[in-house]
Amino acid sequence: MRAEILAVGTELLMGQIANTNAQYLSQRLAEIGVGVYHHTVVGDNFDRATAALQTAKDRGANVVILTGGLGPTEDDLTREAVASFVGRSLRTSDEIVEYIRSFYTYRGLEMPENNKQQAMVIEGAAVLHNPRGTAPGMYLEHDGLHLFLLPGPPTEMRPMYEEQVQTILKRLQGANEVVFASRFLRLFGIGESAMEERIADIIRTQSNPTVAPYASEGEVKIRLTASAASEQEAQALIVPIEKSIRDRIGPYIYGIDDESLEVKVGQLLRAQGQTLAAAESCTGGLIGKMITDLSGCSDFFYGSLVTYHNSVKRSVLGVEEAVLSAHGAVSAECAVQMADGARQAAGTDWAISVTGIAGPGGGTDEKPVGLVYIAVAGPDGTTVNQHRWKHGDRTQIRLRAAKTALHSLIQRLQNER
Repeated sequence: MRAEILAVGTELLMGQIANTNAQYLSQRLAEIGVGVYHHTVVGDNFDRATAALQTAKDRGANVVILTGGLGPTEDDLTREAVASFVGRSLRTSDEIVEYIRSFYTYRGLEMPENNKQQAMVIEGAAVLHNPRGTAPGMYLEHDGLHLFLLPGPPTEMRPMYEEQVQTILKRLQGANEVVFASRFLRLFGIGESAMEERIADIIRTQSNPTVAPYASEGEVKIRLTASAASEQEAQALIVPIEKSIRDRIGPYIYGIDDESLEVKVGQLLRAQGQTLAAAESCTGGLIGKMITDLSGCSDFFYGSLVTYHNSVKRSVLGVEEAVLSAHGAVSAECAVQMADGARQAAGTDWAISVTGIAGPGGGTDEKPVGLVYIAVAGPDGTTVNQHRWKHGDRTQIRLRAAKTALHSLIQRLQNER
């Protein structure tokens, strides 16, 4: 099946929000063997939306998924554009009106009249229910083209796809279904170019599975994707290629699929029944944020102490004035005492600390922007390492520092278990 994703919303074109819906849908469609051939974004404009639909049809698409433009305001024109394109009328669904009204009644409010616009249904379309919002979706077929109208907010769009749209697409594929399986290998401590050199022949001779490297801030990922008649067969095709890659760059692989650095830290700490705290200076709580994004992290994470000013490093973490005077806050000596102080203050098995110069100001010839010290304190002592990131802005340096701190902890946890 050939699919196109059409996002409707002037706010996307103006860069006010990112089109994360297209990324999500492309990933999910690939999982069930539906190829995405084009992404298109149009503003809240009737003519451009209908023209985009015609272009998709002319290019041979048989599935178009539209996101956005299903709200209650005058610029929400997706319903009208699709109805015009397929030559069908719109009707008001009393059932949907009452459903929307119940949302407002529950909150003790009266439903605005313009919300009735969201109850307009294209003739012959199947309604896709939206228990998380007031904009129902729709599915209809026209001249061999399968059209899905989904709400723009990701918290509404994603469940609608997973619970309703995916089922319809699998049914449409029928006996000709091709299943795709993917595995991501997550690497740290090696750059994309160095990694690619080591597996260049594997990438060059790829067919099924395909091998695709991706670089993100401070990390590299390799995606292995295979297609077969079943997921089990596709997964089996991945196994020998993954082994070949691990034989060459295995020490840099810290996780697979959704095992981000923070997820891996949680897995290791839970497995060992141990706990963690953090002391952050230049990262300003970023490590704590990354970890607390994980549901259930209170099992192992006690908290992060953001000790930005030297006075707080002294009073909260017990960093000695002599250390600060002799070596400065950005030093190996300070990082060690920060980690030890956090571990003692929180009463945890482990603690990590970060202190550095994130820039753009504050650097000197002796201590330039990008200089960061990271310490890991654990049951068997405290280790510290210096890192220098010459390139990158404040946000990049802080993110690299936070990720490196987590990876340093992973290495200690794996070596000492």
